Amino acid sequence: MLLQLGERLKRVRRQEGFSSTALAELVGISRTTLAAIESGDPSPSMGNYVRVMSALGVSADLALLASDALQITPGVEDRPRKRPAPAVSVLVKADGSHDAQDLQSLMLHKEAIKLMLSDPKLIDQALATLEEWRSSGSSHSRFLWDEWSVILHRRDWRRALSTSRRGRELRQASPLPTILPAPIRAAVLEQVSALKKGVLLGSKPRAPAAQGGPS
Repeated sequence: MLLQLGERLKRVRRQEGFSSTALAELVGISRTTLAAIESGDPSPSMGNYVRVMSALGVSADLALLASDALQITPGVEDRPRKRPAPAVSVLVKADGSHDAQDLQSLMLHKEAIKLMLSDPKLIDQALATLEEWRSSGSSHSRFLWDEWSVILHRRDWRRALSTSRRGRELRQASPLPTILPAPIRAAVLEQVSALKKGVLLGSKPRAPAAQGGPS
C-alpha cells in the first residue's frame, strides 16, 4: 500500500509541475525524505506523508480512513451481495467563521507560494508591495512586514504556512494574496464557502448483485 501511495504522490507531483526540490521546500522536509515517501519507504513519519498529501491536494481520502464507517473486507468484491453495501460518507465542515477565515488565508498563501516557486519574479512583486506599504501603511504592522521581507528573501515558506498564532498574525499582514490572479482567488473563496456549508465525501451504496434467473 505504501508503494502504491508513494507512486501516486510522485505522479501527482509531476502532474502539478513540482520538482522534488520545490515540493520538499514547500512542505518543509528534505529531498531525501520526499524521495523516501515517493518510494513507499515506511521510515518517514505519518505526519510527513500527510504534509505531502496536503500540499498536493490529495488528502481528502484521509477523512475516510479516520472514519469508523470505513470497513474493508478482503475479497468481498468476488462474492455476490444479498444486500447493498452501506454508504460511506463523511461530512467535512469548517467550524465557525474564524476557522473558515484561517483556512481561507492558509489556502490563499499555499496557492501564492506555488506560483512563486514556478515564477520567482513574483517574489520581487511581493517585495515591492511591502515597500509600498512601509512608505504609507500603519506602523503597527511594520514589524510583521519586516518579518515578511526576511521570509521572502530567504524563501522560508514554513513560517508563512505555520498554523501557530504567529503564523496567523503574519498572514493577516501578508503581501502574498496580492500576487494571486482573480480566478485562483475566486476558486479558493468558493471552496471555503462550500466548507462552511459542509461537503459530503464518500460513496453511494451499490445496487444488489443479481441473484440468478427465474426458477
